[in-house]
Amino acid sequence: MTNWNELTDVLQFEEIKELSNERPVLIYKHSTTCGISGNVLHNLETYGEALAGAYELYYLDLLAYRSVSNAAAEVFDVIHQSPQVIIVENGEVVHHASHFAIQPEKLVTLATS
Repeated sequence: MTNWNELTDVLQFEEIKELSNERPVLIYKHSTTCGISGNVLHNLETYGEALAGAYELYYLDLLAYRSVSNAAAEVFDVIHQSPQVIIVENGEVVHHASHFAIQPEKLVTLATS
């Protein structure tokens, strides 16, 4: 199982931006009631070790923390979607994807390029 940092508070966005100056950050926004989200999470978990080596990983349960999910769209200037991956480097979004466009092998490649 991948060791995710839980994203539960909007105050963590500043920490994420600062951390992204040292290491890329991957935020995964997950809906616990969505089958597509479940499939995407499974796919991410399959690449867990490689992703953890490439990124600092954050998991956001958007049903439990709806306000944090909504704030993420504003803070990172991306349209809210679920499931969704947002990658932050040097305080800026460098990639985001949703639904089946979230491809773990591509995310690993992106981090190493």
